[in-house]
Amino acid sequence: MRHGNAGRRLGRKTSHRVAMFRNMVTSLLEHGKITTTDAKAKEIRVVAERMITLGKRGDLHSMRLAAAVIREKSIVTKLFTTIAPCYKERLGGYTRIIKLGVRQGDAAPLSLIELVEAEMKPSKAKLTPVKPKPVAPVITEVEVASEPAA
Repeated sequence: MRHGNAGRRLGRKTSHRVAMFRNMVTSLLEHGKITTTDAKAKEIRVVAERMITLGKRGDLHSMRLAAAVIREKSIVTKLFTTIAPCYKERLGGYTRIIKLGVRQGDAAPLSLIELVEAEMKPSKAKLTPVKPKPVAPVITEVEVASEPAA
């Protein structure tokens, strides 16, 4: 029984699995999206969102923690300067997984994991919420019944 053992093994030794996740997260942050199997995408999401959260913190310790996972120094710089600031107002959910179907060779379920693009466009000025204008009641033409003369 695997009580308390979280995560998927994916048929690999621990060192191979960790190296694969590091490579895939580096590629995800570099390109913005990658295609992989459902199980790998679900595991990568955890690591990628942790890296973006470190990028949002922005201090030296966070940068060193991220550099311990991400393979390329240029991608760490990109994470801290361009990717993470776009998500500063967002509390989580920086990635989305889209199911693509099955792979033709081995019928493995494929998914596209990508960074959420709606928040990737930094806004130049913060918009203030607009107060709704009070709606005046609509007056319709009412027929006045004449009183019968008694």
